[in-house]
Formats: sequence, C-alpha cells, structure tokens
Amino acid sequence: MGTGNIVGVTGAICLGGPGAVFWMWVCGFLGMATKFGEVTLAGRYRVKVGREFLGGPMYMITRGLPKRLHFLAAVYCVFGVAAAFGVGNATQVSAVAAGFHQILRSLGGRETLLGDLGLGIVMALCIGGVLLGGVRRIGKTTEKLVPFAAVGYILLCLLVISRNLTALPGAFLSIVKGAFSPRAVTGGAVGSLFSCLSVGLSRGIFTNEAGMGTASMAYCASTGEAGVEMGILGILEVFADTIVICTLTALAVLCSGVAIPYGLDAGPRLAVEVFRHAGGAWASVALTVFLCIFALATVLGWGLYGTRCGQFLFGSRFAKTFAYAQMAGVVLGTVMKSQTVWLLAETVNALMAFPNLIALVLLSGELKQMVTAYRQKGRKGD
Repeated sequence: MGTGNIVGVTGAICLGGPGAVFWMWVCGFLGMATKFGEVTLAGRYRVKVGREFLGGPMYMITRGLPKRLHFLAAVYCVFGVAAAFGVGNATQVSAVAAGFHQILRSLGGRETLLGDLGLGIVMALCIGGVLLGGVRRIGKTTEKLVPFAAVGYILLCLLVISRNLTALPGAFLSIVKGAFSPRAVTGGAVGSLFSCLSVGLSRGIFTNEAGMGTASMAYCASTGEAGVEMGILGILEVFADTIVICTLTALAVLCSGVAIPYGLDAGPRLAVEVFRHAGGAWASVALTVFLCIFALATVLGWGLYGTRCGQFLFGSRFAKTFAYAQMAGVVLGTVMKSQTVWLLAETVNALMAFPNLIALVLLSGELKQMVTAYRQKGRKGD
C-alpha cells in the first residue's frame, strides 16, 4: 500500500469522475495476470550473491532472452532509478505535505516554505537511516508499520461508509455510469471518456505497479522457494491493493456527501476533507498519520528497487550514493507542485514498463510451461 491508494484514487475521481474507478478495476484484473507472470519469471531467473537473492526484470532479460536484447536490461534500470525519485519518492512526500497543508488550513493556519522544508528534512532523516541499513532493515521496518496503518485506514473508510449506507447504491451506480458517460455524472466538468479511461488506468497502474516489474525485486529477495506459488501471491497483492483498498477509498469519497471538485487535481485536499467531515478533526489527523506511514513504506520499497537497478548498472557501491540521493529527493518532493509530480511519475511508469512487458511476451512460452508443470505436480500430490 502507498499514498496512491488514497490520494491517487481521490485524484482520479477529481480528474476523471467516478467512472475512473471502473477503469482502475479493469486495470487491476488485467494487472493480476501481469503481476503473476513477472513475479513467477523473475523468481525463475533470480541469482544468489552472498547471502542475498537478487532478481527482477533486468535478470529476467539477461538470463532469459537472447544477447542482442540484453540492452533492454540497462534501459529498464535507467528508468528504474529515475522512477525511484518520481513514483517512489516525490509523489509520496508530496501527498504527505498536501495532507499537512489541509490540516493547517482547517486549524486556521497556512503552509510555508520553511515548514515544508522542515517536514522534508525530518522525513529524509528517517528514510535515510533505514535505507542505509540495507534490505533487511527495510523489510523489518515496513512489516511493522504497514499492517497497523492498513488496518487503521480500512476502519476509517468503513466508518465513513457505515455513516452513509443509503448513498452506497448511488456510489456504485455513478462508478458504472461514469465509466462510459462521465459527462452525465460530473455535470460536464469531466466530459471526455478518454480522460476518464486514461486517468483510471494510469492511477490503477500507479497503485498496483503491475507491468512495471518492480515488485518482483522484492519477491526475489525472499528466501522462500521461487516459482508459481510466489506468482500467486502477486495476484493476491494486486487484488487487495486495487480491488479492495482502492474501492474502499472510492466508496468513502462518493458516499461522504463532500462536494467533489471535478476537473481539479485536488486528491489530497479531498481525502482529508472526506474523513474530517465524517469523523471530525481526529479522523483527518489519523489519515495524515497513515499517509506518512504509507509514504515512508513506499519510499523504502522504491529505495530497494532503485538500489537494485543502480547496482546492476554501476556495482554494489551505488547503494550508499542512492540512499543519500533519495534523502535529497524527499526534501525536494515536499516543495514540488502535485501536478508536476504526477506527470513525472506517470511518464516514467510507462517508460519503465516497456522493457519488462517485452520480456514477458517473449518468455510467455516458458511461463506456460512452468504453470503446466506446477499443475501436474499438484495432481500427483492429490
């Protein structure tokens, strides 16, 4: 989970209307198959270096494809390092900063550049301390923080929905109707089916990262047995992320009764207002705390991805350099405009996905063989 499950969804509704959620669902179901393939194949081609397992699209490409296509691994890693500063850094801390801004406004205060820099420095120190500790410290930190924040956030969403149950059927209807006729739902503020579809798909990919190959690096770091069973976990991951959590966010927004500023990129502001309206000031504060935790976990996860890509290109010494660069990126992200941040992230998402998707297509025959062997093994076990 990351801030995309919250501000990514609310932003998608603002820019594409409720119908954008429908296209996020479509992206999620397609993404389950993609995530299964990339995780399964990455596990097949991972390597062991010292006590660690390394894997991901770059190893899948260099160990599974002909030599003439190995340049795709370098292309992937270049975009992977860049994405770590966009998708996995700037979007996350920008969302946290926007959440703090909204709380300050509700209390009669206002944001300042000095305050944003202070927030960025505190977050950068926390993130740097974990990144410099390596993959094990990253894993231990996220496994303690994310479950707590995830359960807390789900309960917040259920609180909003339970207080507005009568609006639930209308919320589902607006999602389905808005997917094909956004103008009818948004009053003309979002009139283009293309904008609704593109926003929904791009934010869907942002939340589950299916097709980007990033999660396979984390799966491959596991000491467990790689293969089809690991790929099945990838399916469950996308389902929980996009179909469950993103849907809860969307329903909370659409049931809340809070006016949606269609046509404006007001995701963080809308998210805070929805929960403040349902539960009061404490709910908006709780949401901001959860945003901080999700942002921290996502930056740490992308810290691993960026490090792995950089190490593939430049060697093991790149890890410390990247950690310090990520710390600087966190500070910068708190003062960047959200529209710039999202444009950067979505552009790099697409560029990063191309080499990975090419490899998945070319290795689809081998994936089929692995699945067939797994099924036959299961029948023998029965």
